[in-house]
Amino acid sequence: MPIAGHEIGCANLGNGLRVLSQAQFLEALGRHRKANVRKEGGEELMPPILQGKAINPFIPKDLIEKSRPIVFLTLSGARASGYRAELLPEVCEIYLKARDAGQLPSNQEHVAKQAEILIRALAKVGIIALVDEATGFQYDRPRRDLEEQLKQFLSEELRKYVKTFPPDYFKHLCRLRGVELRPDMKLPPYFGKLTNNLVYRRIAPGLLQKLKERKEERGKASNKLFSWLSEDVGLRALLVHLGTVIGFMKVNTDYKIFEHQLDQIAQIYPETPGLFDNPADWEVPKD
Repeated sequence: MPIAGHEIGCANLGNGLRVLSQAQFLEALGRHRKANVRKEGGEELMPPILQGKAINPFIPKDLIEKSRPIVFLTLSGARASGYRAELLPEVCEIYLKARDAGQLPSNQEHVAKQAEILIRALAKVGIIALVDEATGFQYDRPRRDLEEQLKQFLSEELRKYVKTFPPDYFKHLCRLRGVELRPDMKLPPYFGKLTNNLVYRRIAPGLLQKLKERKEERGKASNKLFSWLSEDVGLRALLVHLGTVIGFMKVNTDYKIFEHQLDQIAQIYPETPGLFDNPADWEVPKD
């Protein structure tokens, strides 16, 4: 979770609790991630960020129980320790109240300064989240993110025709489909549908539809779909994917087996991402 220049690890647990990484919680407030912890019987009494005589009078009684660390397992199976997410603004308020009352010692002034920065950042994020929730925008965000991501793949103008699909692609596609390949032949019309499924639907969610829309709006029926791909992202992604497709074609004699193997490493994307999909995770070739 990026907040006020810090990256704080966070998790949404199966029981509904939202937690923040214990170490990064401390760092965000200007404390060492391995600050000394007071324990009794092996159990942590209070997080180090709440230890200190100066702030004791400003700590609500019901906060003690809520401030106990929560141990959980990450998706990778590692043990982690964190605090309830709502504890962060409450701890910030404690330090700010102690500072306003003139009770905070000089060696803790930096903590109050960090608390003020965090409170302001949380307020900004909070109001945006409330508006998003009230308007239902959080359910619409994946689609909007998709639109922004796809812009990288598309070219505003028709690229000059270049022979993008190598002969090997059509040669092996004919072989796997049992179609005789002749120099003077026209490829069967259904090869276009096969190519859509084998290529365009596996590069990015919704890319095929966007290419068709771009072609319909600005091009001609004779324009190839790849002619509307951007040079820096779209075309490079296509060429990388074609290399993968042709590689699997070459080692197979059965179309269904080839398609099944391709599914294992380059699945067909949904037309739109789900609520929890992150478009930034889509693979784009890097230099």
